Amino acid sequence: MEMRQIDWNRLWMDARTERTRKWDGKSFWNKRAPSFAKHATESGYAKDFLEIMGPEPHWTVLDVGCAAGTLAVPLSRKVQGITAMDISDVMLEMLDDRCRKQGIGNIRTIKGGWEDDWDSLGVGTHDVAIASRSLIVNDLRTAMAKLNNAARERVILSSMVGDGPFDRRIYEAVGRDLNRGPDYIYVYNLLHQMGIYAHLTFVKLPDDKTYTDHEACLNSLRWMLEDMTAEEEERLRLYLHDNLVERRGRWEMSYKKVVRWAVIWWDKKSDTRAV
Repeated sequence: MEMRQIDWNRLWMDARTERTRKWDGKSFWNKRAPSFAKHATESGYAKDFLEIMGPEPHWTVLDVGCAAGTLAVPLSRKVQGITAMDISDVMLEMLDDRCRKQGIGNIRTIKGGWEDDWDSLGVGTHDVAIASRSLIVNDLRTAMAKLNNAARERVILSSMVGDGPFDRRIYEAVGRDLNRGPDYIYVYNLLHQMGIYAHLTFVKLPDDKTYTDHEACLNSLRWMLEDMTAEEEERLRLYLHDNLVERRGRWEMSYKKVVRWAVIWWDKKSDTRAV
């Protein structure tokens, strides 16, 4: 089969239906907001993404799936203004609170998502549109077209690589299968099919978290294994007993895991055909 005949959007949709875990919906992200925001601010992801982005002082930026301001808050000091959009009320409340506390006045928030009518929400057009780790969408082609149309100069997004932040060994230990669904290669190939010749690089984040004890580690993994049964929890405890090691008074996994994110970007004038 020729590349031109492959329907990457359909493959993306099919792969999403086969996922082990569904990250969709406002209720999920409202519940996850505090722990997600804490982890996002502690990792080096935002610094790496912004270095690749190379923000300019005159830019206006649309941040789709902004969460609690993982990128919007540090980016606010580097650009003219930001429109931060998310489906989660709690995420946006946390972002507004951070702006008040830090005296940030150039971020406006919009409650909305990929499937909403961006015109009716007043999203508008910006110099740059970003979608960082937020491609939680079924119709990827439509989402990419909307993001592209919302930018005058550049589009920058990031997508999961492989299992992303999930640890396959943890799933195997408790007796579950893991299918994380489509990753960045679907996105990149679809963009090419749409006439967008995007640039690609990778952000690598070592998962080097440490814990006060075994129980703290187990609790930190609950987001990954929602609704564990008593039997699954006991299997996880046994796994941690065998795989946690103590170093300098803290506990960490005996093996090292690296989480990769693909950062994909294109300039509207030089990297696209008619979309």
